[in-house]
Amino acid sequence: MALHHGKCHCGQVCFEFDAPATMDVTDCNCSMCAMTGYEHVFVPKGDLRFLSGEDYLTEYRFNTGQAVHMFCQSCGIKPLYQPRSHPNAWSVNMRCVQAGTLTIGKRIAFDGSDWEGNIAGLKAATE
Repeated sequence: MALHHGKCHCGQVCFEFDAPATMDVTDCNCSMCAMTGYEHVFVPKGDLRFLSGEDYLTEYRFNTGQAVHMFCQSCGIKPLYQPRSHPNAWSVNMRCVQAGTLTIGKRIAFDGSDWEGNIAGLKAATE
């Protein structure tokens, strides 16, 4: 296990998490991920700690309202969110993790444009 640090663009929201030095990254093509270029790294909720700025996060929910997308109120970046696919984990945006501690193992392509039809395969690949 290694200690990784992440933050939003302006640095108001900062967090750390314990995870292996090499992790798989999920690339999703749903409307939200495709528009923002989000790269998912799933981290158990108990392994992530906010260092600052949790109160700077604002929520956005759509469709079923189960996924909690959280954006920095200052810079607008979504460094992490609570996905409906992995309710006991955070999805950390790989693009918001400080360089040098986390290496990509493999890339998992997920057809999130048909979320309901493909979620079983994603859960099997990432758990």
